[in-house]
Amino acid sequence: MSEYISTGKIINFHGIKGEAKVGFTKNRGDFFSSLNFVFIEEKGQYKRLDIENIRITNKFAIVKFKGIDNINDIIPLKGKLLFVENQVIRENLDEDEYLIDELVGLIAYDLDGNKLGFVTGVSNNGANDLLSIKTNSNHICLVPFVDELVPEIDMENKRIVINNIEGLLE
Repeated sequence: MSEYISTGKIINFHGIKGEAKVGFTKNRGDFFSSLNFVFIEEKGQYKRLDIENIRITNKFAIVKFKGIDNINDIIPLKGKLLFVENQVIRENLDEDEYLIDELVGLIAYDLDGNKLGFVTGVSNNGANDLLSIKTNSNHICLVPFVDELVPEIDMENKRIVINNIEGLLE
């Protein structure tokens, strides 16, 4: 059975011809516009929605799904998350991109190999992604997810290296 990852959300209808206004992951307009279909979850089952047309704007996408031809067909889907198969997402990640669920749980080490703690989450402050690191002293510290501070990620060994500059982690 396939695993699914959310890639967008139907925010509202757009016009009266069944188009949807869809929010999607920041900076992923090219990926989103390359999709031929997505899934919605209904009663524990994933239902495929074929995409007829996508127009990307600077803040959202306007999507026309096949078989949804008027406002009455799209209104019940308002608020629904749109999913793609896990493998589709993984195939479209850049070399230095990771899924949040892959990062959570990684053990954090400093440049000398000393254990600092582990990753508990990822957030974004508008400028950078931030790793939440739970330190050995049980403090949660936010580390900007940039090459200078996070020079190495080793998914195979479930470890991440942090350049623990003074004041970064307690």
